[in-house]
Amino acid sequence: MSTAEPLVYTPEDLLCMPDGKHFELVDGELRGIERGAESEWIAGELFGFLRDKTSHPRTGWVFGPATGYQCFPNAPGKVRKPDASFIKLGRLPDEKIPKGHIRMAPDLAAEVVSPHDLYSEVTAKVDEYLEAGVSLVWVIDPETRSVSVSRQDGSTSVLREEMSLDGEDVIPGFSCVIADLFPSSDSDPV
Repeated sequence: MSTAEPLVYTPEDLLCMPDGKHFELVDGELRGIERGAESEWIAGELFGFLRDKTSHPRTGWVFGPATGYQCFPNAPGKVRKPDASFIKLGRLPDEKIPKGHIRMAPDLAAEVVSPHDLYSEVTAKVDEYLEAGVSLVWVIDPETRSVSVSRQDGSTSVLREEMSLDGEDVIPGFSCVIADLFPSSDSDPV
């Protein structure tokens, strides 16, 4: 009896899969992306705030959670999909959005912690983004209603819900109150 060799997937395979938007690719293995309704809603709110701030006038490109980044120099077959990301205007060749995965690091990558995310996995993603050249990484934690900010210079900070999230030099002028990213904590309907 022979044992079956595990399937090894490529970034191109991921693009061709009907449900490929639900997976990342690490070491040739598919990694499922499990987002709960709350984390999906928070990611949508962040996407909206980013798009509103960067569209008029356009200062860059905002991408949602199905956008794959193949930008990891030590792992050319790796594809990560941050919940929201931003690339400054002038960085995409001819300002054309690629048909497939984006092969450069975004300027900002944001991850919303989902119910089944492991701390070690989220930390590994942050490290991967920074090693790839991402300038600013936001990790939004619905449980603590906080945002962890990691920067290319190695500095980090944790911001609470009453504070503001700032685009720093990555998205100058961007700011939002962190509490606005989360569903209302009031149980009363609006």
